[in-house]
Amino acid sequence: MKIVRIKAGDDIAYGVADSEGVLVYEGSPFVAWEPTESVVPWSNVTLLAPVLPTKVMCIGKNYQDHADEMGGDVPDEPLVFMKPATSVVGPNANVVHPRLSGEVHHEAELAVVISRPARHVKAEDASRYIFGYTAGNDVTARDLQAKDGQWTRAKGFDTFCPLGPAIETELDPLERLAVICRVNGEVRQAGFTSDMVFGVAEIVAFVTAFTTLLPGDVILTGTPSGVGKVEAGDLMEVEIDGIGTLANRVVAA
Repeated sequence: MKIVRIKAGDDIAYGVADSEGVLVYEGSPFVAWEPTESVVPWSNVTLLAPVLPTKVMCIGKNYQDHADEMGGDVPDEPLVFMKPATSVVGPNANVVHPRLSGEVHHEAELAVVISRPARHVKAEDASRYIFGYTAGNDVTARDLQAKDGQWTRAKGFDTFCPLGPAIETELDPLERLAVICRVNGEVRQAGFTSDMVFGVAEIVAFVTAFTTLLPGDVILTGTPSGVGKVEAGDLMEVEIDGIGTLANRVVAA
């Protein structure tokens, strides 16, 4: 099923999406929730980020072609960095181009959503801790990334982690799922999840070996080649098979 988080009028709720609208649930899918009798038509729905993580763990250089275009080798083990929770925005939200950067890039990625507290998870058990998958955009101030020599500032600006539009609970990342990014309708990135160097189960095991992941936390799994510059006014679209399209407009600070 596709689980969404919505605003309808003054209310914010989780629900299950279908062609007619959203079946509203009470509570949270990460704790306890129950269906109501309310179905909100799409015309009355504003989609929000489908999850509010305590942290976003990210994997760098997880596609060989992206490592090549960045002029570096694929690491021997997953290369992990973090985005703050305040970087998260939802579908159709604006991504703010900061004044501090002259070179902001898009990065389309498959995002893993964690279902329950996870620590020291074995790769073969990883699926028991995965709630589902959504689309993510690891927006990056590339010039600051090069200047700083580490990635916290470049990756951590407010609005630099769009997520959505829904969490798909029935998705197999081992399949050849297309990961596409378009800017103003032009395809910039076109890869497949099957090309990831480190798979989802391996990443979950690696990350939980050193930190606890909590319900709703997110792991971004890396981006294929084709990353590039965006400017104020550009429309970024990240599309992943089985999940849908995450669209965000770049605006000036």
